[in-house]
Amino acid sequence: MLDLLPPADGEATTSACIAAELERFDDHLRHTCGLAPLTCTYRCRHVAAFLARCFGDAPLEMGRLAADDIDAFLKGLAARWKPASRKVICASLRSYFRFRTLLGDDTRTLSASLPAIANWPRRHPPKVLTDSQIEHFLHAFDRTDPVGLRDHAIARCLLDLGLRGDEATHLTLDDLDWRNGTVTLHRTKSQRVQHLPLPVQTGEALAHYLREGRPQTESRVLFIRHRAPFGVPLGVAAIRSAMNRAFARCALADQFCNTHVLRRSMATRLQKTGVSIKEIADVLRHRDVNTARVYARVDLERLRTVALPWPGSAS
Repeated sequence: MLDLLPPADGEATTSACIAAELERFDDHLRHTCGLAPLTCTYRCRHVAAFLARCFGDAPLEMGRLAADDIDAFLKGLAARWKPASRKVICASLRSYFRFRTLLGDDTRTLSASLPAIANWPRRHPPKVLTDSQIEHFLHAFDRTDPVGLRDHAIARCLLDLGLRGDEATHLTLDDLDWRNGTVTLHRTKSQRVQHLPLPVQTGEALAHYLREGRPQTESRVLFIRHRAPFGVPLGVAAIRSAMNRAFARCALADQFCNTHVLRRSMATRLQKTGVSIKEIADVLRHRDVNTARVYARVDLERLRTVALPWPGSAS
């Protein structure tokens, strides 16, 4: 998951004027652009940091903004943020400038001032768990404990279905079709309803949790808190922490963290069994098949069979 700026990025606190502007921008992102709630949240946080640095407590006047303001803001991030994060921040600012254009401001110069951040995300194969590491990871959950049953079921959903953390938090009991063996995702990043097959091992983990681990509650959300306040759905941060604790228990915390590595590991396993890149992109719910092409580079053994000999080598 991408790092987010702190609410004020160490600068001035968010003024009432900026708060009102962010409320309008958030409404535009959600209801006009149809973006996912998490995307709206981090875009607003990036814009809040930028506006707080440029205006502080003063009224917002878009005519006062210049290319130097953008350069100063991004230079302040260069020492702390990776290129991928800075690229996302530029995308957030570009989205905000488009929003201001709709309100009648001329932001063409500001948009053109946003730099193209150099970043080569596919220069290395994706970092994934090996088969033995996956086995150790899955054995790191105490399945005699209700919380362990819940966390193991979450891990299986992330690893077998390739769910994002936000997708796992919004699963409900009604999304599971036991008779047909499918899972329905209503809260996807693309805002589209998706139907996925329910693997046997995933269904067994979920059934075990529902029968022996899940507390009695009126909530229809699948994964809920087991401590006060009871029955409240787990958030993304809670799921991330549960997976990180499992990595620590199986001595993998120095190599892996977060939940996205489980999604990448699932895609890698599919690729090694001969599944096409298009099918992997469909399972991962990628709108662009090129996003999934990185998994064509992870099966080193198969790549060696087609590699040409180095000029001048013996073989």
